[in-house]
Amino acid sequence: MIKKNKDFLKDLRQSLCDALPSHLKEIKKDVEKNFCAVLEGAFNKLDLVTRKEFDAQTKVLARSRKKIESLEVSIAKLEETLNKK
Repeated sequence: MIKKNKDFLKDLRQSLCDALPSHLKEIKKDVEKNFCAVLEGAFNKLDLVTRKEFDAQTKVLARSRKKIESLEVSIAKLEETLNKK
């Protein structure tokens, strides 16, 4: 897991711990560890991708679209040429 995700989990875990009633704060360290394990497990099951991976795939898709559009134009021109003959 990348650092940004770790920071997100750390912040989320801290927010949850801060929301605990004051009488439960005595067991804060145990609760923090459990929150962290549960959150990491839940996020791993979601099969999420990082922003960097998403952005890279978006660029690949944009290039692919552009290439397809170019090929469609070329095919249309070839069909037009063939139909004239």
